[in-house]
Amino acid sequence: MALEDIQADVVRILTEAGRAPDAAKLIAVSKVQPNARVEAVLQAGHRSFGENRVQEAQGKWPDFKAKFEGVDLQLIGPLQSNKVRPAMELFDAIHTVDREKLARRIADMAQELGRCPDLFIQVNTGAEPQKAGILPADADAFIQTARAMDLPLKGLMCIPPVDEEPSLHFALLGKIAARNGLSELSMGMSADYETALRLGATHIRVGSAIFGARVAPHG
Repeated sequence: MALEDIQADVVRILTEAGRAPDAAKLIAVSKVQPNARVEAVLQAGHRSFGENRVQEAQGKWPDFKAKFEGVDLQLIGPLQSNKVRPAMELFDAIHTVDREKLARRIADMAQELGRCPDLFIQVNTGAEPQKAGILPADADAFIQTARAMDLPLKGLMCIPPVDEEPSLHFALLGKIAARNGLSELSMGMSADYETALRLGATHIRVGSAIFGARVAPHG
């Protein structure tokens, strides 16, 4: 299993970059992975996982959480307003807050539940029309809006365009976070996490490098 290799690689990169060896969280992206693969990573002692869909996570994680202590579950896919309650009940962090309607729904539900996961605002750094996320030009205002709702805003998230140099997008995200006093950056995936860590990532989202190629569900 590649998990140990990646954990060692993360420590090496952080140390070379002059950062603490535990300065970044490795999120194992377990979406559409067979339960046996996920369980193997849990058995190896890893506890931080990322899922894209609330419904899929609901079918998988309550059992794992009952069996393994200390599971830390992160929603890294788009969140629909009608899925806010189950998302907030299941996840420890939501990385994809990207519009005022969603932020308000989360704020209302936080009042009802008496708790709220850590929140990240997704920034569409490449201004790609097909991609979710707030545009960089609107990010400062949206951060203020979310703060005015008393939301536990931890940081920012981005997914760079596949055909562009990721470092430019990671640097842009870092600048927006810094000027808004946000300390956490969710950025970097299997192919570019080294670049992300060198540019300040605090959360990297790694799937295929840990689990192998994704397995499409049957039917």
